[in-house]
Amino acid sequence: MTRALGRVTIAIGLLSAACATRPASEQRTATPEPTSSEPSAHHHEHMAELPASPGAGFTVADVRFMQNMIGHHAQAIIMSEMAPSRGASDNVLRLARKIDISQRDEIGFMKQWLTERNQAVPSDEHAHTMAMPGMLTEEQMAQLAAARGQEFDRLFLRFMIGHHQGALQMVQELFKSPGAGQDSDIFRFATDVDADQRDEIFVMQGLLDTLREEPR
Repeated sequence: MTRALGRVTIAIGLLSAACATRPASEQRTATPEPTSSEPSAHHHEHMAELPASPGAGFTVADVRFMQNMIGHHAQAIIMSEMAPSRGASDNVLRLARKIDISQRDEIGFMKQWLTERNQAVPSDEHAHTMAMPGMLTEEQMAQLAAARGQEFDRLFLRFMIGHHQGALQMVQELFKSPGAGQDSDIFRFATDVDADQRDEIFVMQGLLDTLREEPR
C-alpha cells in the first residue's frame, strides 16, 4: 500500500467515526462558496417545483431546499448502489456504503420536516426527475453504470465530487436567501450537509489522486 493510499484509507475511517459521533445539536458556520471542477449537469431554471408556502419560523426557500435536497440525495443513493456490482475497490465500496446510509437517513429527516409543516413531499418518482446543481445527466448515469473496476472508481469519484459540490452550492444559496436558514432544524441540517460533504470531497479527491498515480 502506498503512503498516499494509506492516508486516504485512514481518512475514510476517521470520517466514518466522526460522522457517527457528531452531536446533532452541533452548529457550524457556513464555509466559503464552493467552486466546482465538474460542469453542472443542470441549472436552476430546470428545477421541478412542488407547492411551497412560508410558515412560522421558516420561509419558502427553506421548504424548497428540503424538497430539492431530497431529489439530490436520491441520485447519490442510486450512484452508490452501483458500486458493489461494478467491481469497485474496497475504499470506494466503503465510501459508497457510507453515502448510501447517511443520505437515506437524511431523506427520512427531510420528509419528516416537510410533513410536520404541511408541505409537499416529493414522491420517489418525482425525486428521481428533479434537477439540481451537480446532478448527473442521463448520459453520465449510463456511463457510470457501464463502467467496471478501476474505471468505475474513477468515474464514481469524479461524478460524486461534482455532485457533492452541487449540494454545497445549494447550502450557500439557502443562506443567501433573505430570512432562510433561521429555523433551528434547517440550520443544523444545512450546516451538517455542508461539513459532511466537504469532508467526503476531501476523501474522494485523495482517492482520485491515488488512482491517477497508479497505472491502468
